[in-house]
Amino acid sequence: MVKLALGPLSLSLNPEAVSFQSLLELFDSGGISEEPIAIMDVDSQPTMEETILVGDDLMTGPPSPLIPPEIASHVLEGVDLCDGILRNLFLCLQINDIEPFCQDEIVLYRQCAEKRDKELRQRLQESERKLGMSMPLEEAKVRAAQLESEVTSLERRLILASGIEGVEGFRQRWSLHGRLTDTRRRLESLKEGMEKRKKDEPKATPTAKRCWP
Repeated sequence: MVKLALGPLSLSLNPEAVSFQSLLELFDSGGISEEPIAIMDVDSQPTMEETILVGDDLMTGPPSPLIPPEIASHVLEGVDLCDGILRNLFLCLQINDIEPFCQDEIVLYRQCAEKRDKELRQRLQESERKLGMSMPLEEAKVRAAQLESEVTSLERRLILASGIEGVEGFRQRWSLHGRLTDTRRRLESLKEGMEKRKKDEPKATPTAKRCWP
């Protein structure tokens, strides 16, 4: 799983692992550096939304995709990972303790994360499509089988999570549904690449039989 490195803190790109309570606990334990960074003056900025946002509002869309390590360098290259905005959000929570005083930071991070995740998903699918077209056919088939197995596993886990009540059940279903959707799309893209290669490969010319007297 690819992680964001923020000084001594590393966070998974999958936001299910990040709760506002856990962020506050990290600050209290000294797990996040308090080095001075640029802080937005929230008093000088217009309020972006009237509704009071909380941590769960970052779960209104799909979770951030998991990035396979073998293609991470290509997928993440040049993408704004929103780490600067995330640092400001952490610092705001450390200073104010509660979300209502960090509304602008929450909105900015949510906007950045939505743009980031959309770009990452497009790159993930494109990478799988290129792999299907370029890697040895047998290796591509093995990769497809692995993704199919992962889809089956996620489907079963999603069924089991349907019986969990409350916030914990919602969070598990939210996370599993997002991972299942992303894995299915990766599998589809990989198969598209494999099919395109089959169409582009020259067909073998049948060898004419030689007739012996």
